[in-house]
Amino acid sequence: MHDEAEGPPSFLGPGISIQGVLEITGELVISGYVRGHIAALKLVIAAGGHVEGDVIAREVVIAGRLDGRAFAPNVTVEASAQVEGRIFHTNITVARGARMSGRMPWRPVSYFETLDKLPEVRA
Repeated sequence: MHDEAEGPPSFLGPGISIQGVLEITGELVISGYVRGHIAALKLVIAAGGHVEGDVIAREVVIAGRLDGRAFAPNVTVEASAQVEGRIFHTNITVARGARMSGRMPWRPVSYFETLDKLPEVRA
């Protein structure tokens, strides 16, 4: 994963649509649309934000939509969230009202310490 980084978060606003690979050494807040892979220290999918793809971070907060996989020791799924896919976690909080379709497999902290890139999709 990434070394600790300081500074303000990076923002992708509601009018932004990106396709590709994003690697952020700090916090990333997404209010727009991203299709691809994201690696960040902390990832926030804000209400109205949409990520289609896989994400890896130390902490993930989902208030918008995630279609794909999340790999993070700490995950928070807000009431406004829509998730379709898998969330690999050590600790997860799911608010009442969140819409979830998929699995939430638990993983020990050691799993994330050795995870330096996203695992390949298995058929």
